[in-house]
Formats: sequence, C-alpha cells, structure tokens
Amino acid sequence: MQFVDSHCHLDKIKHAKPADILREAKSQNVEHVLCVGVTLEDYPEMREAVGNPSGVSFSCGVHPLYMEKGNLDEAVLRECLQDDRVVAVGETGLDYYYDKEYHQKQQDSFARHIEIACEVDKPLIIHTRDAREHTIGMLKEGGAERCSGVLHCFTESLEMAKQAIDLGFYISISGIATFNNAKKLREVVKALPIDRMLIETDSPWLAPVPHRGKENQPGFVPHVAQCIAGVKGISVAEVAEQTRTNFYDLFKLAKGNGQL
Repeated sequence: MQFVDSHCHLDKIKHAKPADILREAKSQNVEHVLCVGVTLEDYPEMREAVGNPSGVSFSCGVHPLYMEKGNLDEAVLRECLQDDRVVAVGETGLDYYYDKEYHQKQQDSFARHIEIACEVDKPLIIHTRDAREHTIGMLKEGGAERCSGVLHCFTESLEMAKQAIDLGFYISISGIATFNNAKKLREVVKALPIDRMLIETDSPWLAPVPHRGKENQPGFVPHVAQCIAGVKGISVAEVAEQTRTNFYDLFKLAKGNGQL
C-alpha cells in the first residue's frame, strides 16, 4: 500500500531538512510527493533547497495571495515549465477572503496561468477560497478542460466540486477533513467519487489529527487517507490505490520522476 502526497511545500518545513523529511515519508509508505511553488521569485531557491531526489515532482506559478510581490512574469513561468520535473502550473487561483484591492490582479494572473497551462499541456493546481462563482467561471471561459487540474485543499461546496469534475478536474482533500469542526467537508467527501479525488498534506500547514498543532509533513498523508476511508466506508488500501492512480493520471510526467 503506497501513498502519494499531491501537494506540499518541502522548502517551507522548518523542523528538518528536505532529505530527512522525504526519508520519513518513505518510511510511512509515501512513494511520491509534489512540491508546489507559490512565487516565481522563490522558485529557484525552492529547487535548490529540495534538489532533484527521486520521487519528487515540482510545480511553479504565482499563488493568489502573493500578488503583492509583483505581476506574473510570463517569460519566467514558461521557462520553468520547460523542465520535465515540473509537472503542473500553479499554484494559482482566486482567494477573496482577504483584501479586495488584489482581486482584479488575481483574476488577471489566473487567466494567464490557465492560458499558459493549456499551451504547454500541463495541469493546473488551483487555490480557491470564497470565490466559487469566479473560479469556475474563469476555468470555463479559459477552456481549462483542455489541460485539466485539481482544486487543492478543498473546503468549498459539493456543487462547486461537481462543476469542477465536469470540467475534468480532480478534488484534493487535506488534513482539514480530520478536524472536529469539519463536518460539512466530510459530508462533501462522502459524496465525491473516489476516482476524482486526491489526497495531500499542504505541508507545513494543516497537520491532520492526531498531529494537529504540529508542523505538517508528507509522512502524515496516510492519516488523510484513513479519514476518507472512514467517511466513505471503504478500506484505506482502496483510498491509497485509487488516489495514487488518480495522481499519475493527472500529473502524467510525475511517473518519470521516480519513487522515494
């Protein structure tokens, strides 16, 4: 039984070096992790910190909450995306929870990420919060079904999830599903088809129960699978195998990056 952490930030974990984090993940039967970039400025430093170990893939893009760092440099993004170890575009998307002054800037950046992802035929990693209508609307307008992708760390409605699935997207569940106050999210998880789901840690944040309050790490992703299995009334092995299959179906280049 092998697991995949479909979304983490290895470079932001403070308690250990990436090599040690990956060694621990392997001991917990995690075979592959996707290390996600949040700004183009920090991307080279992230790659240097993580290196090129087997079993690690990367993405690059500009997170909607990092818009204050500057506009999207499309030339830099395209250059990064030429690397086969970079299997996805993002993380990008819309987050309307905070300052409204960046909403238009987020939309402009998101639209360009969608266009570029379709051009290079690499899937999108979407961050969405309090922006359901605009997120789905922009994915439709941009023809994002051509490249597909994932709504990561999903906490939104079942209706939104179904709309994304209709566009060929996957829904990724994080440790939030294990929290005591996440009853509504677990109801969504129960209703979602397992063949459209991924699991993730979003390390170093959102550590699942029983590690809540600690710094998260990829080795904790089996707890997310256990939660999903309990909610859906299926085995952990089934969750592990199906989400693993889903991951490689979506991020097709990841197979070429090996296993931990």
